[in-house]
Amino acid sequence: MDRFLKSVSVIFHPLIMPLVGVGFYFFVSPRFTPQEIVYAKLISLAILTIVLPVLIYFLLKTLGKIQTIYLKTTTERIIPLALNSVIILIILLRIFTQSQFIELYFFFVGVLISTMSCLILAVFKFKASIHMIAISGLFMFFIDLSIHFNININDILALMCVITGAVATSRLHLKAHTYKELLMGIFIGMMPQLILVTYWL
Repeated sequence: MDRFLKSVSVIFHPLIMPLVGVGFYFFVSPRFTPQEIVYAKLISLAILTIVLPVLIYFLLKTLGKIQTIYLKTTTERIIPLALNSVIILIILLRIFTQSQFIELYFFFVGVLISTMSCLILAVFKFKASIHMIAISGLFMFFIDLSIHFNININDILALMCVITGAVATSRLHLKAHTYKELLMGIFIGMMPQLILVTYWL
């Protein structure tokens, strides 16, 4: 069980959640998008949200600014969260503009708000769960898409409930967060997606 719960935190790491959200959008969207554009967007996104943050992590670790990829202290979180906010801004300006993919544009606006909220809390020494921010934001985005496109994805939403619970259990089991930090993460992740859906629903 211990190994399983540790693997949950790794498999559903926050870095991959934006890519999962975009991939799911292209999978369920009834709008036609040429395959070459889809592949180009996904590759660009993977480079910016996974490859680049990993390289930044190794740089910061070499410089002694952080100790582990889990960013266990609020002080360690400040620089990575600030840099991640810049990366999301680049995505909004260059990859998913409002005129091209309005749903994905506001998805990443929500991600930016969640990231900056987490950054502000870190400055004030509160460690909201980034894992819960990512998975709950993705969960809310899936709900938004099901309503927007009028599609039945109840099985996927049920699976997301299970995954969200598993991630929360994993973080508690690993003693990475308290209940308060998990609840704050869920709130920060879900609320921006819930509020911003009014701009594209």
